[in-house]
Amino acid sequence: MAPPPPPSTYSSSGVTHISNPCIYGDFVEKKSRFTKWLGKLFKTNTHRGVGGGGGGQPQLVGDENMVWREPSTRSLGGRGGGVGVGRPRANREKEELDRAIALSMGEGLRRPPNGGYGWRPTANNNNDEALARALQDSLNLSSYPPYVVPPAHYYPRGYRLCGGCHREIGYGNYLGCMGMFFHPECFRCRSCGYPITETEFSLSGKDPYHKSCFKELTHPKCEVCLQFIPTNSAGLIEYRCHPFWSQKYCPSHEHDSTARCCSCERLESWNARYYSLEDGRSLCLECMESAIMDTGDCQPLYHAIRDYYEGMNMRLEQQIPMLLVERQALNEAIIGEKNGYHHMPETRGLCLSEEQTVTSVQRRPRIGGHRFGGMRTQPQKLIRRCEVTAILVLYGLPRLLTGAILAHELMHGWLRLKGYRNLNPEVEEGICQVLSYMWLESEVLPGSKSSNMASTSSSTASSSSSSYSNSKKGGRSEVEHKLGEFFMHQIAHDASPAYGGGFRAANAAVNKYGLRRTLDHIRLTGNFPL
Repeated sequence: MAPPPPPSTYSSSGVTHISNPCIYGDFVEKKSRFTKWLGKLFKTNTHRGVGGGGGGQPQLVGDENMVWREPSTRSLGGRGGGVGVGRPRANREKEELDRAIALSMGEGLRRPPNGGYGWRPTANNNNDEALARALQDSLNLSSYPPYVVPPAHYYPRGYRLCGGCHREIGYGNYLGCMGMFFHPECFRCRSCGYPITETEFSLSGKDPYHKSCFKELTHPKCEVCLQFIPTNSAGLIEYRCHPFWSQKYCPSHEHDSTARCCSCERLESWNARYYSLEDGRSLCLECMESAIMDTGDCQPLYHAIRDYYEGMNMRLEQQIPMLLVERQALNEAIIGEKNGYHHMPETRGLCLSEEQTVTSVQRRPRIGGHRFGGMRTQPQKLIRRCEVTAILVLYGLPRLLTGAILAHELMHGWLRLKGYRNLNPEVEEGICQVLSYMWLESEVLPGSKSSNMASTSSSTASSSSSSYSNSKKGGRSEVEHKLGEFFMHQIAHDASPAYGGGFRAANAAVNKYGLRRTLDHIRLTGNFPL
């Protein structure tokens, strides 16, 4: 089982989930309701004074600087008086200033019309409040100052640039996040490109994401049921992962009767059904492309591997029969076999030494939907004419896996025919696995050492093997090449003492001393050279 990934919250370094992270507000240059009301107030006060004209009306000098002319010192109770005329001037002005401050602060707390983000008091509110207090203090004096100037930290137009489009934000709503400012429509998800309007989002480095988009990118999905892999009781994402294919899946699929390919071991995905063989095994679509389904179809491959042995000066003098069989027939043959060590739980090949009657596959099954049917079998009496009666291989496996099994079983036959007796399982199975690995290496990596060893002694054998390798579909596909790498990985990482430990010991000896010297040492001592 692969080590579990980090918790589903993904609160690792560089990734942050933020609640209410951004602040919408009126840009400071936008004239607040207080400013507009104040202008109206002064205009009203001017008209309430001596009709003396526009000299007392407030003037806006540009958009970046606002200056108010000194109002008339005339009593506001004269001509043009309005509501509240007759009340003391100080009381009226105090009530109006208090109302202005309340309106300004209420405006900063109002929710924006497009929704989604919480409002916060903006810089305008502090400026307006300070300005109102200054004006209130000045109105309490017996005479007005000639000008009222806004505070020094009033921001000019273009003070803030949008971090998305890099243009001036201008007057209007803006959003502040990560030390930058954005137009609301410019704060976009790095994944889908749409604006982020939710109150929570995920942040990876400086890239913002919708929480759903970030989960799609980072939370692993099960490659069987295609759903997000659930978290366990500790809040961590726990999953299984194939060591070669890196197929991630929920742990429950190991026990819920999900089909597994009998060749490559991958689990069946819900969007790609496997084919069912008549003996209960399942075969994925990629492995079925090069599957060998009957004994006649396998004969060219069998002869090519015999030629490979001959190219390595390991010729087999006897013609050993080879049969493709179903799982049940292979299991029955194992029960009747006295010699050999068999890899459980699934044995795929067998080198027989006893006389038996074996049911072999004579005609390949037909495909109907996602099932094979109509396979013709035939019982065959195997008579012992030498130390080896026959070689049996499970039908329905890809060409490279079938060839690897044949190379392994032929090495068992070669050892028995050459008089290698009473070898322990680690030695016999180990050296047989080395020959299987070497053949796969010559097929998957044509320029490898194994390929060169086979071609130096017999050019005829090499050309025969090559002609069959490329005969089926004009050469090996990328899929078949990857399968070959997987079968080599299986041999190299087998955990069993005989097949795994034996292979690694035998392979180390062959790499150090060569195949011929290793075989001679086994004949003399029954063990690998150190």
